[in-house]
Amino acid sequence: MKCSLTEGWILVLYAALGVGGMVVALFAVYGIELATVQRGLLATARTSLVLFVLAFSASALRRVWRVPATAWLLRNRRYLGVSFATSHFIHLGLIASLGYYTPERFTAKPAELVPGFIAYVFLAAMTATSFDRTAAWLGKKRWRLLHTVGSWWIWFVFTAKYTTYVTRGTGYIVIAVVLYAIAILRVALVIRGGGARRKRAAS
Repeated sequence: MKCSLTEGWILVLYAALGVGGMVVALFAVYGIELATVQRGLLATARTSLVLFVLAFSASALRRVWRVPATAWLLRNRRYLGVSFATSHFIHLGLIASLGYYTPERFTAKPAELVPGFIAYVFLAAMTATSFDRTAAWLGKKRWRLLHTVGSWWIWFVFTAKYTTYVTRGTGYIVIAVVLYAIAILRVALVIRGGGARRKRAAS
């Protein structure tokens, strides 16, 4: 079997070592304190966002731009998705550690935690069904429904968060624009594909 260092499950290993190593390095440099947890949250939010965008946009980008880079993205969409999950569960660990420093964050407005909680439930289910055996057990239709609804919910949580941050600077505006642009592109391609199917059926 051909082994590649740039494709497949090794990408998940890179993500685990990279994001995990980054968090360990932060604590080693800055110490175990609230400010370090906050630095880690910001850093892992960014790595999670990048990995999510790559996985979420892979199919749409491939349909629009038939270049080697988009072919690589599409081939590795599953592994980028699991890499995103790896990064985001490390992010969740840091969120949980906030309970030690600032427990009031979890009790003051519990309703605000619900969208993120649902996103993590989806993420856990999507990760568990990212393997051939579990995907086959779930079935193609249910797998597609889970991953479509779950990915769009995660997109919604990211987009809602970064939309509220646009007043903080240009970087946040760019992130929000990218998230909206990806969604518009995906929806446009679905609409175009549906129109093409109707034309073929009519002919």
